[in-house]
Order: sequence, then C-alpha cells, then structure tokens
Amino acid sequence: MRFFEFLGKYYILMTKVFSRPEKIKIYRKRILFEMEALGFNSIGIAAIISVFMGAVVTLQMSINLESPFIPQVLIGYATREVMIMEFSSTVVALILAGKVGSNIASEIGTMRITEQIDALEIMGVNSAGYLILPKIIATVLFFPFLTVLSIGIGCAGGYFVSILTGIMNPDTYIDGLKMDFKPFSITYSLIKTAVFAAIITSISGFYGYYAKGNSLEVGKASTKAVVVSSITILIFNLIITQLILIG
Repeated sequence: MRFFEFLGKYYILMTKVFSRPEKIKIYRKRILFEMEALGFNSIGIAAIISVFMGAVVTLQMSINLESPFIPQVLIGYATREVMIMEFSSTVVALILAGKVGSNIASEIGTMRITEQIDALEIMGVNSAGYLILPKIIATVLFFPFLTVLSIGIGCAGGYFVSILTGIMNPDTYIDGLKMDFKPFSITYSLIKTAVFAAIITSISGFYGYYAKGNSLEVGKASTKAVVVSSITILIFNLIITQLILIG
C-alpha cells in the first residue's frame, strides 16, 4: 500500500510541477542557475571517474585477452562499447544520483522544515514548479553533455594507459575505437541519460518537498531519495534497453 501511496503523491506533485508557470522569465533564470549548480559543478567528478574507468577497462581487457587468437584491436572496441552503452549513461547517473540527488533533497527539505515553501505558497507562488521544474529541465539538458564528455574522457583514459604502460600498441587501440562504430549507440546513451536525469531530480525533489520534522528527517529524506533514484534508474535501464535495442 505504501508503494501506491508513493505513486499517488508523486503523480500529484508532478502534475503541480509541470503546470504552466506564471512568469517564464523567472524560470529561465532559475534554469540557468540550476545548470551551473547541478550540471557544471558535476563535470569534475564525472571526468575523474570516467578517465580511470576507461583506463581500468583497457588494462583488464589487455591482461585477460592475451590469446594470440584474439586480436588486440578488440580491446579498444570493447572499451568504447562499455563507455557508450553502459558506463557513461547508467553508472555516471548512479553516481550523480548520490551527488545531485542528495543535494536536491536536502535543499528542498531544508526549505520545507524552515517553512520557506509555506511562505512561497502564501505569496501565491507555485512552490513545486518554482523549486523542482527548473532542476528537471536543467539536468535533462545538461546531463547528456556530461555523458558525451564521459565517453570521450573514458576512451582517452584507455589510450593514455596504453601509452604509459606499454601493455598494447596505442595505434591498435585507436583502430579498435573506430572499429564498427554505430552512431545510434550515442543516441541510445543520450536517451537513457535524459530519462535518468528526470528520474533523479523528480524523485529527489519529491522526497525533499514532503520532508517533515527536523534536520535529522531531512538527512533521512536525502538517503531515501538516493536509494529510490538508484533503484529506479536500474529498472528503467532495463526497460529502455528492451524497448530501443531489443524491441
């Protein structure tokens, strides 16, 4: 029953969030602000994780594919596919669910318990739309850029580790990156990222918006937001893959 209660409250909140804003100009400023706060400030962590992930995948593939019957060009190919198909969309989204999701839930939750949201409602402002909608739009627009950046940096990490360790020929690695490339793979990854961005911001905003009590409860709401967002991302990853790649 708690699950259906959650869905009902979530649906009601999203209906309020996506209702027509009173002043679009104000929302435009909020969107630009949230792009910087939630998107631009996440570039560093996405870049660091991606470069090491690309390097580790290349190293592991090189170590485990030592058979003379397996061409080394497949190492670059495998690194590219791992980064495009899963890591730069799904895994980065899970990481951002922890960073961005907890930030959103704690921010809105603090506003709830300090009665700032009540003050917005008294002034006639659609508090749900004003606080959550700019975050959703900002992340849906900016997170795909993070995905493309992650793919490029991850592949570059594999290239640099091949140079630094000498574990494989860097030129062979580059040939693997270009091998049998399908542009639709990028589209698939960007679609997933946009969906995941909406999931992270809307669920985190939901838990923050309905936070009650004191600062301890805000912390619990942030934790729930991260956990539920992560589980939902994994579920939708399966659904989107089924619909786009298989169905």
